[in-house]
Amino acid sequence: MKLPIMTSVMVVRQKIHENEADRNVTIQVIMSTAALSNHIPDLNLITYYAEKQQSFLSRISPWTKFSYLILIVLLVTLTANITLLAVLYLVILIAYAAAHLPLRKLFGWYTMPVIFVISLVGIMAWSEPGNPIISFTVAGFPVTLTDNGILLVVTLLLKALIVVTYSLLFLMTTQYKYFSAIIYRVFPSPLDQIFLMTYRFLFLTLSMTGSILNAVRSRGGSLIHSIFIQGQMFAEVFALVFIRSFERSERVNKAMIARGFSGSYGTVTTIPSLRITEYLFICAGVAVVLAVALTTPSFGG
Repeated sequence: MKLPIMTSVMVVRQKIHENEADRNVTIQVIMSTAALSNHIPDLNLITYYAEKQQSFLSRISPWTKFSYLILIVLLVTLTANITLLAVLYLVILIAYAAAHLPLRKLFGWYTMPVIFVISLVGIMAWSEPGNPIISFTVAGFPVTLTDNGILLVVTLLLKALIVVTYSLLFLMTTQYKYFSAIIYRVFPSPLDQIFLMTYRFLFLTLSMTGSILNAVRSRGGSLIHSIFIQGQMFAEVFALVFIRSFERSERVNKAMIARGFSGSYGTVTTIPSLRITEYLFICAGVAVVLAVALTTPSFGG
């Protein structure tokens, strides 16, 4: 027996100015009650925009947006041209803003990928050859930051922000029933089932984590300023989340079996087909990726 996938979104409404460019327009912005941090993407908020959004991007076929996700990942993998990457990022950011998606929250959500990139290549940047910009000695060893080192960090940051921004744009303009249908049709079993089950359980885990963090704050946890004590406290919180998540997953599994689950989530949702203009748009994207691949020395010579 195949069961339909259900999602629930807990949100409250608040009237604010969504974008700086829309100071004269007051619109509905949804603030999730389960948001853990302004720096962590809020799945409830993302899902709400996906279900309620009525922008021009919402009317584009999900297949088109999914195809461009693949093309963008290929493009940022193939090229290190900072001009091309900057233009691509600006185009995606403009599309994000034109769809009336929350720019301020997007910039807050950039925190995690920026920290990841800097922690990954921050040390590598100091070993890149090039024209020295900053040079000093640490424990008798010379350390030099060159223009190529800075260029490396900027390039990888742009690549990360491009993929993150477009992924959020895709998720926030595509209804979950279409998104799950694409996963169901594209990925082989059991990968599709693992993805769909993980996505559904994330809502339960985030809600549980939010409840625990609220309990910590209500007991004065936010007043502790010692890094060591806070680190220890949050390590205990996430250990508790892991244990409770494991227990919750067993209860959810038993509840699903009791309701007839036989090991497969299915979907019969019909995904909107591509229009002629969308086919041409995808062909143009493929042509750009091929052109970049052919002009990249390591690929096209």
